[in-house]
Amino acid sequence: MFDVKDTDFFDLEDESFDTIVENDISFKGSIKIKKPFMIRGKVSGTINSESDLVIDTGAVVTANITADRVLIRGSVNGDVVGSKLIFVTSSGSVDGDITTAKVVLEPGCSFSGKCTMVKNENEK
Repeated sequence: MFDVKDTDFFDLEDESFDTIVENDISFKGSIKIKKPFMIRGKVSGTINSESDLVIDTGAVVTANITADRVLIRGSVNGDVVGSKLIFVTSSGSVDGDITTAKVVLEPGCSFSGKCTMVKNENEK
């Protein structure tokens, strides 16, 4: 296989997340968060995170997203900006534009949009 740096959030347990929107929750509005955040339910609006964001399998997100690293296992309809990494797994889908320093689209995922890769000024 291949090794992708910055993917240690694959190994995060539920206890690593301060906030989890569970699969029986629907939320509409703006979310601003500073710590790792996981979505398993339905969210629409905007999401701004200063840390990691996980869109788990079965989650449905209709929002523009900004975060450090974004792992997408569910469905996202909106633009996604990840300052470090955006990783779309084989079960994930994105209908919107992606802007990030590093992007991984696993075989089997769905992506419809434009991808722009930008240089991360913190890395050398």
